Amino acid sequence: MSDQIARGSAWTARADVLLAAAGERGVLCDIYDEEAADIYHDLMQGGTSQAREFTTRIPAGSGPILELAAGSGRLTFPLLALGRKVTALELSPAMLAILRRRLDDAPARLRDLCTLVQGDMSAFTLDRRFDVVVLDQSITLLDGADRPGLYACVREHLEPGGRLLLTMADSDAAKAKSVERFQEVSGMSGRPYVLHERLSAADEVRELTICPADETADPFVVCTTRIRLLQVDLIARELEQAGFEVIARTPLAFAGARHNDVFLLEAARPS
Repeated sequence: MSDQIARGSAWTARADVLLAAAGERGVLCDIYDEEAADIYHDLMQGGTSQAREFTTRIPAGSGPILELAAGSGRLTFPLLALGRKVTALELSPAMLAILRRRLDDAPARLRDLCTLVQGDMSAFTLDRRFDVVVLDQSITLLDGADRPGLYACVREHLEPGGRLLLTMADSDAAKAKSVERFQEVSGMSGRPYVLHERLSAADEVRELTICPADETADPFVVCTTRIRLLQVDLIARELEQAGFEVIARTPLAFAGARHNDVFLLEAARPS
């Protein structure tokens, strides 16, 4: 989950406050940078119910799968468990390094099914086509100028009749209120973090700032990212304009109260 808007550290007002308090211990980085890769991996693992939403929609007997913005492999391993060949494309070298280490530790039957590719989900060229392309929420990292590149690349790499499975939060910036929230969260390791979220309706973005709950941590790594507020109707319309047939938009049961509903869009490349 690491393209376009996630390149370079995203400044946030909250990061300024945290770095001023931390002094020389403070390190600012984007959530997808090398300094934050282990934090991202710690926070983003799990999500078995979300992975199941993808795996149950992949037809039995279908061929190879392309996973875009694969991150450190949260969906990659459930996809590999289906017994399909999976190509995992990820922009961040740090994320790919974690995923590669995880594959090295995995059973050979899974490792041999996976191909890792460093690439931008809105501008990539591979030498093969796929029956299924999956993208978990990272479309919110792309702006309106970059999304057409994503759609064109996906269409080019799907077999005729192939499916794109895409999840996203349905956020109406016109109706949203500018709010700030703090939440303490724990990673899979048990380490606690503080997540600060600022929703800016005017800018149509959600800013996230993550730091250790331990204020004495050294280094005190402050991670930031910005997520665009997008509507499902807009993305469905863009997909249709790009030549896809949108065949389903399904609200997902795991969507929490903290955000608007999360939807899974299914779109097909016409045969």
